[in-house]
Amino acid sequence: MSFSEKDILHALSFVIEPDLKKDIVDLNLISNLQIDNNKISFDLQINNPALHNKKRILEACQMHLDRILKTSVELEVNITPIPKAPETPTQNRILPNVKNIIAIASGKGGVGKSTITANLAVALAQKGYKVGLVDADIYGPSMPVMFNVEDEKPKPIDIDGRSLIDPIESYGVKLLSIGFFASPDQAVVWRGPMATKALTQLFTEGNWGKLDYLLIDLPPGTGDIHLTLVQTVSVTGAIIVSTPQKVALIDARKAIGMFKMGQINVPVLGMVENMAYFTPAELPNNKYYIFGKEGLKELAEKNNIPLLGEIPLVQSVREAGDSGRPAVLQENTPQAKAFMDFADNVIKEVEKRNEALAPTEKVEITNMNGCSTK
Repeated sequence: MSFSEKDILHALSFVIEPDLKKDIVDLNLISNLQIDNNKISFDLQINNPALHNKKRILEACQMHLDRILKTSVELEVNITPIPKAPETPTQNRILPNVKNIIAIASGKGGVGKSTITANLAVALAQKGYKVGLVDADIYGPSMPVMFNVEDEKPKPIDIDGRSLIDPIESYGVKLLSIGFFASPDQAVVWRGPMATKALTQLFTEGNWGKLDYLLIDLPPGTGDIHLTLVQTVSVTGAIIVSTPQKVALIDARKAIGMFKMGQINVPVLGMVENMAYFTPAELPNNKYYIFGKEGLKELAEKNNIPLLGEIPLVQSVREAGDSGRPAVLQENTPQAKAFMDFADNVIKEVEKRNEALAPTEKVEITNMNGCSTK
């Protein structure tokens, strides 16, 4: 006795996938159907191929084939699990419209990390990119001052039924900082969990919209805030800021080591040397290496990391930060050129990283002594 494929599929249409609650034909779970007289074989995908589920669905296939075909058939079924759709990266779930998340870090304080971050953000905006900036230096937020918006207060906005925080915009950069939510004279005295919760809210409750770059100005060192960042979002890469002197380079090595840990594994895009040399206003072509020369260049070469830029120690850079107008906006100056060249190098390294590597996965902290990626 021979049967047609139509007869077989009609019989199998009465078999219900236990988890999905629809028949296996309608779900298109059958493939490679072979018919040889009363011998029938096919491949079948099911949601949960545990032994009891396999037995249950095999019995159902046999019963309905025998019932509809009105004979006992010899059945061979190769059961495999339904392939799982790849998990959406954490970055896409939390910040679905942000293309690149860049962490700006330093091993120690006082190296000008926030100045570097602010000027990089404005430089990218000047080049036509959509840029956001999270001031994650919870205990010493400085971005409101650097962008001349210290008196601004972010307002709530309703988006698709969710109440979000609308970032403050200045010089083409969207900005959120814990400094917006505390008085300038108020000390932020928080335990670790409170600080990390506040940082998470800046990501998850910010109305960031579509961005090409979201820069994260991290606090100095390696601690709770850094771990919260890599737990919360998929970080495209990190940039390490240092000055040339030996004590800063020691801490820069620690920052590199943190991001390169196997459990964290965030690509280090490169390093930038701040206060690389001193140039007095009256002698703009002179360079005085008062903190040492090429220390960061040697460290970068040793770790096979690009040196993205060398930013001069110029009085106007400090004055620009204090006045709330980043130095990169001072056209036709050595410091503006240094920041724009730095931004160009960052763009190149991000593009190279995205072509060569898969998106960074978030990190799941499993205990106080270690992490596991997820």
